[in-house]
Amino acid sequence: MSVLGFEADTVAPRSLLFLGGTGVISAAAAERAVVLGHRVTILNRGQSGKPVLDGAEVLHADIRDAEAVRGVLTGRTFDAVADFLTFTPEQARENIALFRGTTEQYVFISTASAYQKPPAKLPILESTPLKNPFWQYSRDKIACEDVLFEAYRSDDFPATVVRPSHTYDRTRVGLLGGWTDIHRMRTGQPVMVHGDGTSLWTLTHARDFAKAFVGLLGRPQAVGESYTITSDEYLPWDRIYRLFARAAGVTEPELVHVASETIAAQGAGYSPHLGPGLLGDRAHSVVFDNSKIKALVPGYAATIPFADGTREIVNWYDSHPELQVVDREFMALSDRLIRWARRAAD
Repeated sequence: MSVLGFEADTVAPRSLLFLGGTGVISAAAAERAVVLGHRVTILNRGQSGKPVLDGAEVLHADIRDAEAVRGVLTGRTFDAVADFLTFTPEQARENIALFRGTTEQYVFISTASAYQKPPAKLPILESTPLKNPFWQYSRDKIACEDVLFEAYRSDDFPATVVRPSHTYDRTRVGLLGGWTDIHRMRTGQPVMVHGDGTSLWTLTHARDFAKAFVGLLGRPQAVGESYTITSDEYLPWDRIYRLFARAAGVTEPELVHVASETIAAQGAGYSPHLGPGLLGDRAHSVVFDNSKIKALVPGYAATIPFADGTREIVNWYDSHPELQVVDREFMALSDRLIRWARRAAD
C-alpha cells in the first residue's frame, strides 16, 4: 500500500519525538514514520502555518525554553528523539540536559557540508575529516557533533549523528537564484552558473532521505555512530540547470559561467549567506558513499531521479503562481556579474 508517496512496511512501532517536523526533511520523515505505524509526537512552536500531520500528536513549545519543554513532556519517554532544530554547541548542551534519561536514542541532524572542504578525495565517507574554513554554519554543526560525541563517550548519552546533503522537496528550487533563475530561463535571459558548471553535486529527494532516516530510529547499534544519507546520483551543475530548464519548457537555456569567488565577493551585499554557502559547499564536487546507512537499513535506495524531481518542483510552482516570486536584487546581481563575465571572456 502506498500512502503519502511512501510504501508501507511492516515494522515494530516505536515512540518517536520530532523536534521540528515542518521543514523539508523533518516533515517527510514524520510522514514516513506515521505511515510505518510509529507513534509520532511533533514538538514545535506552532508558528509555521503548515497543516497538522494526520496521525501525529503535536505539542507546542519553544525548544529554546527548557522549562516549557519539560512542562509539555513531563513523564514522557521515547524510543528516539530526532533533533532538527539545534545549530550551536550551546543548544546541543541544553538538549543533552533536557533529554538525558528520557530517550534511548538522540538523533542530531548535522550537515554533509561539515565534511572537509575542499575534499581531498572522493567519494566522501563518514571517516572523511570534518573541516570547513568557509562557512560558520558548518563549523557550528561540527562543534555540536563534538559536544554530543563527548557526552556519549563520557556519560553514555545515546547520540547518533546524521549528515544530509542538499535535500529537496517540491517546494525547493535548488538553483543559486531559486525561482528567479527559472523566471530568467523562461523569459530568455541568461542565467549565472557558478564555476565552470562541471563540478559534481548530489541532490536527494526528501522522501528518499526519509526512508533511511526513519529506518535508523530506535536502532541501538546506531548509537555513537554517524551516517551520511544522500542519493547515489550526482550531476554536474550545468546538467542540473538544464534539467530545470527542460522541466520549465525551455529547450536551450543560456548559461553563463562566473567564478565562485567572484559571486561570493560581489554577492556579499545581496546576502551575507551567499558566499559562505557557495564556497563552503556548492562550489566543490561532492560524491557520497552511502554504504554505511545501507548496511544499517537493508534495502535503502534513493529511487527518485533528479529529472523527476525538477518536474515535480516546476509543476508545483506552476500550480501555485503566488509563489513565483522574482527577486529583483538577485536579478540585478545576475545581470551585473554576467556582463562582467562576458567582458572578461572577450
